[in-house]
Amino acid sequence: MSEPTTPTPATDLQRLAAATHDDPFAFLGPHRRGDQIVLRCFMPAARALRVVAGPTLERVPGSDLFIWRGAANQLPGDYELQWTDTEGTQHRGQDPYRFGPLVGEFDRQVFGEGRHWHVHRFLGTNLRTASGVEGVLFATWAPNARRVSVVGDFNRWDGRCHPLRHHPGGIWEIFLPGVDDGARYKFEILGADGSLALKTDPYARAMELRPQTAAVVSTRSSHRWQDQAWMAARVRSDWLHRPCSIYELHAGSWRRRVNGDWLSWEELTAQLIPYVRELGYTHIELMPVMEHPLDASWGYQTLGYFAPTARHGSPDAFRAFVDACHQAGIGVLLDWTPAHFPSDAHGLARFDGTPLYEHGDPRRGRHPDWGSLVFDYGRPEVRNFLLASALSWLQDFHIDGLRVDAVASMLYLDYSRQPGEWLPNRYGGRENLEAIELLQQLNHVVHQQFPGALVIAEESTAWPQVTRPTWLGGLGFSMKWNMGWMHDTLDYLRHDPIHRSYHQQQLTFGLMYAHHENFVLPLSHDEVVHGKGSLLAKMPGDDWQRFANLRLLYVYQWTYPGKKLLFMGQEFGQRAEWNHNAALDWALLDHSPHRGVRQLLIDLNRLHRAQPPLHVHDFDAEGFEWIDCNDAQQSVLSYLRRGAGEVAVVVLNFTPVPRCGYRLGVPLAGRYRELLNSDAGVYGGSGGGNLGGVHSQPQPWMGRAHSLVLNLPPLGGLILVPDTSAAG
Repeated sequence: MSEPTTPTPATDLQRLAAATHDDPFAFLGPHRRGDQIVLRCFMPAARALRVVAGPTLERVPGSDLFIWRGAANQLPGDYELQWTDTEGTQHRGQDPYRFGPLVGEFDRQVFGEGRHWHVHRFLGTNLRTASGVEGVLFATWAPNARRVSVVGDFNRWDGRCHPLRHHPGGIWEIFLPGVDDGARYKFEILGADGSLALKTDPYARAMELRPQTAAVVSTRSSHRWQDQAWMAARVRSDWLHRPCSIYELHAGSWRRRVNGDWLSWEELTAQLIPYVRELGYTHIELMPVMEHPLDASWGYQTLGYFAPTARHGSPDAFRAFVDACHQAGIGVLLDWTPAHFPSDAHGLARFDGTPLYEHGDPRRGRHPDWGSLVFDYGRPEVRNFLLASALSWLQDFHIDGLRVDAVASMLYLDYSRQPGEWLPNRYGGRENLEAIELLQQLNHVVHQQFPGALVIAEESTAWPQVTRPTWLGGLGFSMKWNMGWMHDTLDYLRHDPIHRSYHQQQLTFGLMYAHHENFVLPLSHDEVVHGKGSLLAKMPGDDWQRFANLRLLYVYQWTYPGKKLLFMGQEFGQRAEWNHNAALDWALLDHSPHRGVRQLLIDLNRLHRAQPPLHVHDFDAEGFEWIDCNDAQQSVLSYLRRGAGEVAVVVLNFTPVPRCGYRLGVPLAGRYRELLNSDAGVYGGSGGGNLGGVHSQPQPWMGRAHSLVLNLPPLGGLILVPDTSAAG
């Protein structure tokens, strides 16, 4: 430690008092010159200050600076301070300015290159031990700031108390012993533009409940994971060929307490997990649980990219929820939003007085649809921030996969922009090359470090090879939402059945591209908000026909190639569209038509798991074969699903007219069991069907040597399989 010669002590004192000092460690703490030492402490809240079992520091008149000078051997290297505050209370603690830097050059360099997958382990708040003393390392990235201080419960929110050390590359840090988990804090940043802002830590592991905006120190986890069997099995999982049905939900409005409050993670563990298990889903997908300021954004305008929202409890409570899901055999997927972020003053916007996380040009840095800001994907540190966020949920919370929101808005520079409102890439094109690189890097790293984990794209355009490997030029996602299937199917079902014969191509066209990608078939929250009504409300006809149409839709979805996703409430035919401020209409389950829809979903999920043809070749053309896609006049579709040497026959009647004696070509002779009939009385249907099964006839039909004569129920779907136990 050498005594600084410039700037002068008087200037240093003025800058400390004005909270403009950008290099406090060069002045504060112990500094040696020969065999002499000077100790300086700037403590606005102190009335008197001394070294424990050592010398007393003198206050510089008219200031909050305390100084002691003396022989170096009079000040132990591990000294502690004792002071009396302005209210006369005694305190004892460490001098943070006696500790050297804890953020190493290697970490800073790799972060600057955008390749530090665990950057949150040195940025934000992290538990450290320095010179035998345990404390919290506070660190942030603000390369253009003039001064950064940490303020919080531990220093009266006074930015003069703890200004941070500045490293090349824009990392600021300070080590503070004596700060406990649960303490609230922010970074006070004197920006490059002279602005003074209180910013929530971008790397915070926990945050206050809105409308409060402070970060919360969270460096320790007391949760002990019990999902080792699940995690080991996930590594070996062949998810391409396994059943996957996803229950999408918003944790804040699935159910609520009697007083209208949100359920805690403990309450969701007790209520949601048994419910999902009874329904038979393989996964749940949570709409964003990352911290966000506005309830009405449903979490999609995220600010806490490393912090579970405080709305439902602590980070450890969320860990316990995920753990319980795994022990119940349920995977957990999270929505994750790297496409944009809100412009709240306490958040990422102009973090150091300049556009830092967002692109500086509004033609790339502002999203016209959502009024939010777009990340600067070309900046290595920003890409690193996003990548580390994604990986933190997989590692720290054992999440089984991420569904990446609004991928299309990331891929296209002209997304929702008029001519003149966007900037082309360096080749003059509309593709966002930096965002493409980020997504490829994300998928490569996730699949490399977390085998068995999924990354699913919400991508609504015809961008090629979204789910193909990066080494083939693809984006590398595990799966992609099939938005075309969803739009075409719902558009078709809105037609009165009398007109459906003119629109059958809306159902058949999707098979032209169904195996170009690894698709998820989504009936998501987006289809039941903003005046669109619930799925039940979209269906034409009287109440009986609406329910029959809805059940038929689910049979179609569960037998069509692709994994399955259904939004909460639609499993029992919610009548009203989704309201994020209220619980689902659970009272509807007191009525038999709604219970019938729910029972159908239970049985579809059971068959989906038990019948290999319904899931083994979801992504392979060999798993699907039309029997007849041309019977538009009667609005009937029929097809085969194949897998593991087995076959299932699916027949769908999209009119309310029963089709008795309907002949259908089949590949094998023998008896066919009717595994499911959506018109069964137990589901609320009329009970029409085939009495549990039917024998084939040797009459060739539809180019096949054998045929079945079926009774097709009105607005009904059938699933039949060859009865291997029957003798011909």
